[in-house]
Amino acid sequence: MKSFILLLASSLTMSGCFAQNTVCLTLEENPYLDDPALSEFSKYVQVLGCFELLAESSISDEKVLHAAAVAAELLDQNEDGVVDDQSVAYALASGQALMPIFEEEGSIAEEMLFENYEGDGIGAVLYSDEINPNQPGYWGEDATVEEVLHTINAVGHVSVYPNAFSLSPGSSLLSAAMDVARGGQYLSVPDMYPKEAWYHYDDWTCDYECMAIEYLYWALVTKMGILDDPQTASGIADEWELYSAELLAETDSLMDQLISNTQFMLPLVAPDGNYCPQAVGISQEFESAVPVPHVVRVVDLMGRDAEPSPGMLRIHMYSDGHVKKQVISPEQ
Repeated sequence: MKSFILLLASSLTMSGCFAQNTVCLTLEENPYLDDPALSEFSKYVQVLGCFELLAESSISDEKVLHAAAVAAELLDQNEDGVVDDQSVAYALASGQALMPIFEEEGSIAEEMLFENYEGDGIGAVLYSDEINPNQPGYWGEDATVEEVLHTINAVGHVSVYPNAFSLSPGSSLLSAAMDVARGGQYLSVPDMYPKEAWYHYDDWTCDYECMAIEYLYWALVTKMGILDDPQTASGIADEWELYSAELLAETDSLMDQLISNTQFMLPLVAPDGNYCPQAVGISQEFESAVPVPHVVRVVDLMGRDAEPSPGMLRIHMYSDGHVKKQVISPEQ
């Protein structure tokens, strides 16, 4: 196991300067080698007990840890080492949220996953050439923020807050806002969007629910400020016109109010690829004053209370708010 409790990843930027990211996460070997769907991956990172990443051996450690850091930042915006929304953390853990990272389309790992995977925890995938640790979330450079957000939203927020984020037509505040943004309720891509529309996604393979999860992504990164530069604004205009937080508030008030609602604790601070929780590095003399987390509830994957059982996957919920998936060995 490679343990990167403090990783300083240096690489050349486009300008020739060195960039340095600090990632306090652990890179491990794939613990799911016996699962046919996941057997071709070699690298593994668990993020905050509720989000997992698996990568092929050819993916650099830097890229894997970058994706993990982005996931951690999106889940833990104040970087205190605990997921901000524990309901979302529980949903992600229960749903076995997973981000696969492939070297390229059509790789053996991708084929094995698609042929054998039967879960619901994958909301998107990443490819090596889509990851750029030097440009976190920047349109056209790094797709990590987008794909990780898709997974967190689809597996987490949609299930925890269905009245707000359900993806079906006419089912939520999200779908209502999207119908306004597209100039009508289109169950598939129309031949032409109305002139008043500011969201005009035109991928014919993307159904209504797919359109909704993409819409949520566009609104969130707009609010974060990731899109607010002339080059990006021009590049995304064919699909999304609201490149700044100000434009979002002025033009799409329904969506702006929805994602700004503190009840849902959506991530609105842009990740920078650095994640080292404040708790890391606390001096030894203070450790005795910190209560040791203890298990307060054990549930199965359906969320039902369950006793620890040898050989069965159980989700342990701790007193400090974090959750952990664990398989009890027969010897325990």
